[in-house]
Amino acid sequence: MGNDISFPRQQARTQRFTVGAPRTFAVSADGARVFFLRPATATSRANGLWELNTSTGVERLLADPATLLSDPEDLPAEEKARRERTRESGAGIVGYALSRDASVASFALSGRLYVADLTDGAVRELPTRGGVIDPRVDPTGRRVAYVTHGTLRMVDLSSGEDYAVAEPDGEDVTFGLAEFIAAEEMSRYRGYWWEPNGDRLIVARVNNAEVQRWYIADPANPATAATEIAYPAAGTTNAAVSLHVVSLDSTFVPVLLDFDYLNDVHWSSGGAPLITTQTRDQRTRTIYTLAPDTGAVTELAVETDPTWLEVTDGAPAWTPDGRLVRIVEEGDEYALRVGDDVLTSGLQVRRVLDIADDSILVTASADDPTQVHVYSVGETVEQLSSEDGVHSAVRGGDTVVFVSATLDTFGARVRVGDHVIESWADTPVLKASPRMLTLGERDLRAALLLPTGHVPGTKLPVLMDPYGGPHAQRVISAQNAFLASQWLADQGFAVIVADGRGTPGRGLAWERAIAFDFAGATLEDQVDALHAAAAIEPDLDLTRVAIRGWSYGGYLSALAVLRRPDVFHAGIAGAPVTDWRLYDTHYTERYLGHPDDKPEIYDANSLIADADKLSRPLMIIHGLADDNVVAAHTLRLSNALLAAGRPHTVLPLSGVTHMTPQEQVAENLLLLQVDFLKQSLA
Repeated sequence: MGNDISFPRQQARTQRFTVGAPRTFAVSADGARVFFLRPATATSRANGLWELNTSTGVERLLADPATLLSDPEDLPAEEKARRERTRESGAGIVGYALSRDASVASFALSGRLYVADLTDGAVRELPTRGGVIDPRVDPTGRRVAYVTHGTLRMVDLSSGEDYAVAEPDGEDVTFGLAEFIAAEEMSRYRGYWWEPNGDRLIVARVNNAEVQRWYIADPANPATAATEIAYPAAGTTNAAVSLHVVSLDSTFVPVLLDFDYLNDVHWSSGGAPLITTQTRDQRTRTIYTLAPDTGAVTELAVETDPTWLEVTDGAPAWTPDGRLVRIVEEGDEYALRVGDDVLTSGLQVRRVLDIADDSILVTASADDPTQVHVYSVGETVEQLSSEDGVHSAVRGGDTVVFVSATLDTFGARVRVGDHVIESWADTPVLKASPRMLTLGERDLRAALLLPTGHVPGTKLPVLMDPYGGPHAQRVISAQNAFLASQWLADQGFAVIVADGRGTPGRGLAWERAIAFDFAGATLEDQVDALHAAAAIEPDLDLTRVAIRGWSYGGYLSALAVLRRPDVFHAGIAGAPVTDWRLYDTHYTERYLGHPDDKPEIYDANSLIADADKLSRPLMIIHGLADDNVVAAHTLRLSNALLAAGRPHTVLPLSGVTHMTPQEQVAENLLLLQVDFLKQSLA
């Protein structure tokens, strides 16, 4: 792509420079083959399924969407909703499942079911009874399960027989799908789990009958019916979820367990199935073992915390020899525990990547939360990644696939031994030059970006560009994380990206400092980062300071101009939460408690009552099709501002969800923001 294209358009066209990059790696158990997704050609946008032979270094295209589909891609409505939860914006094959011996792969393409024979390379479509969601080949490679219209179905690969194994018993019931709250907030995107021998499954039954209904309309197209969603807002009823052991002949064994939240299910040959649940207040997590024949459960471990417990990724799970693997709270650290032994110290363990006989791979941060490294934990703890940056890995046998991002290079580099899997992602038309800083008495991690070619001594208006909320970091040692901020800096701003309390990688006390106090802690940290940066860089003009953000960052931006107009002189709030009673149960109640118990906390952390305080320019942007932070947040704030006589700007985006706007919108959206900021700070 030539340099004649603008950065905003390039970023949108390439889906933030992810189109063409290899992704979704899996390694065969013997380590001989690595599977991944990448477009079939450097000019294609649709992902195909690839294989790398680790002995020869030869890459082979196994499934090409261009040859499998003759019509444009057409996704079922349920799959579109699932992708919104996973923030999946790719095309073609976006996920796949392998049999245990990596002889068979299953995947969906345009709502149709395909299987690939990974020995002879043959790919075939299997007839189904509807649009296919989450197809998963069983571990033995004999059959594929999939969900359509809330029914869990099975296809026998030898006979082609397609039959239902779990059918809804009500119009609000589904089998085999994750409920909204699990997919949006717990990163659990699955609703069924295969037995290792492929004879049974544990299946989630979800009943949304008691969940309140919201309606997402498209005002630009009044002839289009509104979309109905079951949205459990804070303080309201969640979906009723239960588990069942389902045999291939549709025999049901109910799991004898009631719970508020189902975090995960783990079924491996290392031991009995594991079920992990949370209480509604998220202060207690219980791990159970399940007897599949009877549905009886046995309590294995109970964990408690006076504020909340994080949902952990990759654990609890079994080692092959039957020891329980957990990420546990140990002092102020997230530590790896195997059986009765805590095996890490001085690390903040973030995720369990792989469990083998003699070692466990994890990602963790040490002293610097902007860096994430891969560690092998066994008799000793060994750091496997060496470059400063953000790393992850996938392992099979003795083969490890490293995925590494650094501040010096674009995108992520994927290395398998001496082989580098090529990325066809576009090279951005600019390069970010963040100055990584540690600021103030709380050692806030921040990045400062100045215009390319900035002449020292030239005063610059300041733009704070945070997310700023819990559970997510913006300040990481990766080039692509700062591309948009650098473009904004090049428009004539000093841009500061700062992570405050609540962000991961710095321990339990740091994360829990925001409990019951979104508005105080996160806003205070942005103010402190600004002032500390200005003490280091004299070219920051504190008489001209703006703030912009999306989602929690949008909330923080609106909060900043409403409550600290002495510091912030303009704000852009994208898809902001303005009333926490309108946001979902699992996220909101984790941090603010139940609204019936703590109404004063919801009042103190919401924005509607602050409308009459607005004295600075505020632009609010919202996608009208957003089903995560619904447009009602913006409309209610705007209505309150209007009632208070406070001028403001609202930019509604027709047909846009919570994800990145469409290409034709993205460029002008950024340019309009820059124009608004320049006028507001003039």
